[in-house]
Amino acid sequence: MVSILITAGPTREHLDDVRFLSNASSGRMGCALAAAARDAGHQVTLVLGPVELEPPSGVTVVSVVSALEMQAAAERAFAGADVLIAAAAVADWRPAARAAGKPAKAAGRLVLELVPNPDIVAGLAAVRGARTVVGFALESTAAGMPAALARGRRKLVDKQLDLVVVNLHDAIGSAESEVVLCHADGRDEALPRQDKAATAARILAAAVAHWTRRQAS
Repeated sequence: MVSILITAGPTREHLDDVRFLSNASSGRMGCALAAAARDAGHQVTLVLGPVELEPPSGVTVVSVVSALEMQAAAERAFAGADVLIAAAAVADWRPAARAAGKPAKAAGRLVLELVPNPDIVAGLAAVRGARTVVGFALESTAAGMPAALARGRRKLVDKQLDLVVVNLHDAIGSAESEVVLCHADGRDEALPRQDKAATAARILAAAVAHWTRRQAS
């Protein structure tokens, strides 16, 4: 049995108690990964941002809202994990300050100061030791898959990952996805467009196989 840590869903970065910055991630892929890991007999921790989906039963769910909350929860769980699959769509930026309550609307323009959120997967990969770390690269459809693959491979190198799952942003909110697995050894493994449950099972298998090889070496 392998201990699998999965991050999933979006984060919300609050301007005040009502308004927030976020994205359209549904958490479907992360929940599918958690279900696939559970069905394979692994121990699963799912750090889950705010989603409308019901998370799969039989896994440990840690609910979070902001990127900083997700970072703290992932760091705690990572200590006991063998494999991290970072499928969450973490907001890149957060407001520099959060207002209390719901400030009244003011006339004219509003200037919003943003600060960068931490790169959670890169931070964990830097201290992974013998663990396997898998990241996701959600890329624009504008330049097509070849350009998306090039950016995904840059992320793999820059963040010192073992595997990057590259897909295009039309997968957001869809029950299906078409991805390419970019392995650190240079292999690109294209998966067909299919239900996210089937894609999740293949991603999980690739991650566990990588971890198994590392333990044997």
